[in-house]
Formats: sequence, structure tokens, C-alpha cells
Amino acid sequence: MARKAKETQEIATIQPTGYLALRDFDFSSVISEEMEGLNAFFERIKMPSGDTTLFQIPSENPEEPEFEKEFSAVILYHHPIRAYFKEKYTGASNPPDCGSLDGATGYGNPGGDCKSCAFNEFGTWENDAKACKERQRLYLLREGELFPIMLSLPTGSLKELARYLMRLLSKGNKSYGVVTRFALVKATNKGGIAYVKAAFKMERKLTSEELPLIAKLSEQIKMLSGKIGFEDVDMEPAVLSGESQIPPTGLQQTA
Repeated sequence: MARKAKETQEIATIQPTGYLALRDFDFSSVISEEMEGLNAFFERIKMPSGDTTLFQIPSENPEEPEFEKEFSAVILYHHPIRAYFKEKYTGASNPPDCGSLDGATGYGNPGGDCKSCAFNEFGTWENDAKACKERQRLYLLREGELFPIMLSLPTGSLKELARYLMRLLSKGNKSYGVVTRFALVKATNKGGIAYVKAAFKMERKLTSEELPLIAKLSEQIKMLSGKIGFEDVDMEPAVLSGESQIPPTGLQQTA
């Protein structure tokens, strides 16, 4: 019995599970070796349209995604993005007229400083919204997985994210130092349109063994994030926060 217990312990040491599996995984090396000549991309968790409270999560079969009310993950890195269209979206898959992958500097027409841009003012779009749409990209790692996935949070969820991050900071925690529980709650905007917004709750702190592994991956993702261009999902769904939002594609940041 003692021998069997020892063998089980040795196997567990050789094959770490959960976030400890990152010990034998180098994200940057894997990307360089396996994706040479190919465009690397992140699978996406999608927010629902209307008032459905289910996340659409990628599965091993791309044609059969999973639908979950909640899920848990570490927020490896997050950053703002913006996109502006002159004309209302009609269904064509067109890039935005102006977009920003850092939320600060726009590329395109009009381009320039995002904070001082006229299209960053409320009332420049329908329902008194901003013509330039704001979102937050979150790079997430679920326990038991090695490759991050992305969640593009719409405008209606940004206040909840800010509140959550402030709660973490008030306790001396950073977003990549804890496991976060993601959920969806129903809401109604000023125009009476029903939508859902994301809700966040700290599930647990990372252990002293997990934290340095996650911190390393977080830095690698941060370096790569500026190279990930816009996709349709970055502005979907169209009425999530009661605004007429438009899905941009293809815009890459250029000097």
C-alpha cells in the first residue's frame, strides 16, 4: 500500500496539473516554433446578445462550442481598444475607419489622440452614445489549460470590471494574482433596452508556486497583445449595452 502511494506521488510530481503545468510550458517558444509562417490567434469567449446569460466558450470541436453560465480563469493581461465607423453598420465585413489597440492613439481617419477626439464624446452616436466604441480585451487562462483565450468586454461591462479591479487593488491583489469567477447578469439601459453585463468575483488567490508561473506568462502575453488586430467579435453583439455597435475587422496598427 505504501509503495503504491509513493508511485502515485511520483506520477503527480512528473505530471503537474492545473496552473502548475506551466512549469514545462514556454508560451513564446511554442509560438515561435509551431506557428512559424502562420498567423497566431486566440480562441474567443463570446458574450451573448439580448438578455441570454450564457457565455459561448470554445471547445475541441469548433462547430460545437460550449455554453456556460459561469467560468473561472486568471486574467493574465487586459487593455482597452477603440473603434470608430463613419457609417452605420450594414452587414459588410469592413475594418473601422479609425481604431486603437491601446485605447490612447487612433490609427485611420481621424486618428490621433483618443481622449481629445470629438467622437469620444457622448451624444455623437445613437442613444446619446459615443461614436467611438470602447471595449476591454482580457487574456484569460483557465485552470488545466496552457494556451490563453480572449474575452472582449463591451462598453456595458467596463464599469463592473473597473469596480472589481479596484476591489482587488484595495486588498493588495493584482488581476493576474487571483482566480476570477466570471458570470453574467441582466440589466436595462436608459432607453429600456435589456442586455447582459459581466460580473466578477475573486475565487481564490494563486499559490506561491502558481504565481511566478502566471506572472511569466502574463509578461509574454503583454508583449504579444499589440500585434493582435481587430476581429468581428471585438464589437459584438450589436445591442449589448443598448448602443448601436459595429463589428470591425482587419485593422492593424501601423506607424
